[in-house]
Amino acid sequence: MAPTTEDTMAEAQPQEPNVTKEKKKKAGMKKKESDIDYEALEKQIASIKTNAVGSSAEKLLSQTLEELLALEKTYRLQADLKATSMCGVAVVQACFEARQWKLLNEHVILISKRRAQLKQAVAATVKEAIGYIDSTPDEDTKIELIKTLTSVTEGKIYLELERARLTRKLAAILEARGKIDEAAEALQEVAVETFGAMAKTEKIAFILEQVRLCLKKKDFIRAFILVKKVTPRAFSEKRLVSDGKQDGEKKEMAMDGTTAAPPDEGIPSLEELKLVYYEHLIAYYTHTNDALEICRCYQNIYDTPSIKGDTSKWTEVLKKVCWYVVLAPSGPMQSSILHMVHGDENLAKLPLYERLLRIFVKNDIVQWTDVQDQFGVEMMEQDSIFLGKVAENRDTFKLRVVDHNILVISNYYSQITLPRLADILKIDVEEAEKYLSDLVLKKTVKAKINRPQGIINFGAKPKPEEVLSQWSGNIGKLLELLEKSCHKIHKEAQQHKVLVPSMRQ
Repeated sequence: MAPTTEDTMAEAQPQEPNVTKEKKKKAGMKKKESDIDYEALEKQIASIKTNAVGSSAEKLLSQTLEELLALEKTYRLQADLKATSMCGVAVVQACFEARQWKLLNEHVILISKRRAQLKQAVAATVKEAIGYIDSTPDEDTKIELIKTLTSVTEGKIYLELERARLTRKLAAILEARGKIDEAAEALQEVAVETFGAMAKTEKIAFILEQVRLCLKKKDFIRAFILVKKVTPRAFSEKRLVSDGKQDGEKKEMAMDGTTAAPPDEGIPSLEELKLVYYEHLIAYYTHTNDALEICRCYQNIYDTPSIKGDTSKWTEVLKKVCWYVVLAPSGPMQSSILHMVHGDENLAKLPLYERLLRIFVKNDIVQWTDVQDQFGVEMMEQDSIFLGKVAENRDTFKLRVVDHNILVISNYYSQITLPRLADILKIDVEEAEKYLSDLVLKKTVKAKINRPQGIINFGAKPKPEEVLSQWSGNIGKLLELLEKSCHKIHKEAQQHKVLVPSMRQ
């Protein structure tokens, strides 16, 4: 078959490389911003909307949206950021003004998925639609809009901040409906700690909200993992960076060194978030029954300026610090906190608690009956500590008193009989042996019990190398002392010309 004229002409024309064609195509798509009159475009968009006013709803949905989408396509193919964004915003505005929420959801998805769509246009459309959330007629419509926007923002780094805020709103609605598990799961899908543009206060508030929901559904392990994403030093002052303006105003620094986005409305200050952070930790350590860590949490709350500046607040917090440091097992850290709190100047304003700590600071034996008479009423007034578990905490308090007495006895005795120990502690022999055994197992006290003879030896048995080293040291000291003594004897003998037996021939 002979080639046609069109085929011959096509073969005669030189074929340009694909790279050159693509460059020409891109060059043709781009326009300078000065070539487009944005005011005229704005009037054109307003004219399209005005033409639909007074017409039926169907015409608004078909003609207006069709014209706006055609206009959006024109500027999208020209890669004009501002014009494309204006058209995308106009589309969702038209749906909102018509109160067509289903169409609004569909067109938000449509604009985000159009070919060669610009990031700025998607961002502008999503941000415009976010502003309509509070105007939804009912909660179901609000949830549907939030889910639509969440799906659009998924996987888009430039919309990660909006996605986090949308997820938090969705979780709040689910929690209000009693769906705690779904709310917690929705929040945990967002890892805000990796978001660079989010302000530090908003990040911390988001993570603490995740922790709160996990605690609410009794998922303590996940709550502890999440709360450890926030460190205590995160509550220090925010890092500031200049925003580049002439007035020199400084804003919060983001992870990449640029200015972070301002936090969302209703985000508490760093100091308020610090209090929430330690409240969540207290809830976790209460579940694990770790009195020492609870004491440390209350100590950090006590050191907060807003608490320490209010007498009514620091009084209650300091009382809890005193109780939990007493209820904590004996150890180096517990002893350090105990002496630190005992030396606090504000403790003098709480005489009863000063006497409580003095009992454990001094190396004196104290009877449980006397302690119970002095502090029994005050224990019952501390509902947050003893309410619901009065017997358990009362037994723990008694145990700490007995532990203190055993530690005092171990400092004064190297050997004691079990009946004598029980007599000093005012408890049975079996109880005394049990309390002492527990302390030995925890390595708080070093002791050995000879049960057949009923004798207790305090102090650990030294190792053979330690005994040998000690013996060698003692022999060295003895020989040194003997040498000095001989030297002085010979010196005195020479001075007074006295002949000692060792000097005789």
